[in-house]
Amino acid sequence: MYFRSLSGRFLLLTTAFVLLAEVLVLVPSLARFRVDYLESRLERAQIASLSLLANDMIDETLEAELLRNAEVFNVVLLRDQVRQLVLSSPIPTPIEATYDLRSIGPVQLMRDAIVDLVTPGDGVIRVIGDPVREAGLLIEVTMDTGPLKTAMLDYGLRILVLSAVVSILTAILLFLAVRHFMLRPIRGVVEAMTSYAAAPEDARRIIQPSAKVLELNEAETALQSLQTQLTGALRQKERLAQLGGAVAKVSHDLRNILTSAQLFADRLESSADPSVARMAPKLIASISRAVNLCETTLAFGRAEEPPPALDRVALSRVVGDVVDGERLAAGEHDLSFSEDVPAGLVVRADGEQLYRVLSNLVRNARQAIMATGEPGEISIHGEEDENAWCVTVSDTGPGLPPRAREHLFTPFQGGATKGGAGLGLTIAAELVRGHGGRLDLERTGPEGTVFRVVLPKTVLSVDAAAE
Repeated sequence: MYFRSLSGRFLLLTTAFVLLAEVLVLVPSLARFRVDYLESRLERAQIASLSLLANDMIDETLEAELLRNAEVFNVVLLRDQVRQLVLSSPIPTPIEATYDLRSIGPVQLMRDAIVDLVTPGDGVIRVIGDPVREAGLLIEVTMDTGPLKTAMLDYGLRILVLSAVVSILTAILLFLAVRHFMLRPIRGVVEAMTSYAAAPEDARRIIQPSAKVLELNEAETALQSLQTQLTGALRQKERLAQLGGAVAKVSHDLRNILTSAQLFADRLESSADPSVARMAPKLIASISRAVNLCETTLAFGRAEEPPPALDRVALSRVVGDVVDGERLAAGEHDLSFSEDVPAGLVVRADGEQLYRVLSNLVRNARQAIMATGEPGEISIHGEEDENAWCVTVSDTGPGLPPRAREHLFTPFQGGATKGGAGLGLTIAAELVRGHGGRLDLERTGPEGTVFRVVLPKTVLSVDAAAE
């Protein structure tokens, strides 16, 4: 289990790479040791040859002793363009290979060293080199490979032992350094995430960046930003839940008040005043919608609107009710309303929810125009094709501000007017999605704003409705 951890795997990788580095260092070192060994034998052979040259008359016993001390079989010197066998003795086996140390590259040296080590048994090789201090043009010796192999193996083992000790110390130091500078901060981040997950609403558990390593500090900063946003979202969700409970209580009392108002409004229908008799049905209809909305709120136990009760609804009647209500709200302001809806246009929708959608759109347009103090016009256009019913609400207002465009359908963030909560468009969009349709902002700017409601005639998939 330990080697499945980051520290365990790092230790394995460190050990493997250090061993690889040892191999890469060992082979050139052996090649260099072999060259030094061969050159030392050339030097010894040259010294022995000089002894013979100084005294031509030496017996065979002294000659054999000179060759034995030089650890060679024969010595050949090239002096004054003359090749001369200076010292000689019987060669036990034929010469296996010839190595010229005067012109050989590092790759060839390493390959020759490996060949000497892996070749089984002992043999005889010829070695050619330059004499020391230019004492001639060339020196050539024949020698046994047995002592060379023994010396190379001994040197290689000493290098391996020394490298192993250095590797172990290096791996331990690297492991401790990485564990201190990287693994501990990472473990701290994991512990901070675990602590925050236990109580994400507690702001005290949000991580505070403290890592000195740049990348880890950036990770802690990003995690802090994410945790801060999540804590804020949870708090907003809690506030919304509390607000929902308060709205339910207010709706309960408001329903009772509106029910009483509805009873009084019913008596207005029998008034002899023609104006009162004409306005009474609209007043009663408005109060009925308010009562129905309160009852829906009280029965509303989830975060989304209840599914629409689809029916065949005359669009012109719904638009007329919306325009009549908003015209009264406009009062004396120079604001005109235009209705372009065919009298026979019937849509399949929930009448009350469609009224709320159009009422929110027209109310927003009216409030935007009245806030400017300038005259304006609101137009509602209805049409249909073989696929959908479309209702377009346009106005000549100042257009949506940048913040409202950025958070168009986000509750409590997309308010277009000062003091607005930004719930109107959110509610309208949710109600339209409940019909399988969509609410689009076609354009907005100084020349006005245009919203388009599309209600499909056929059933759409969830993904298509959400687009």
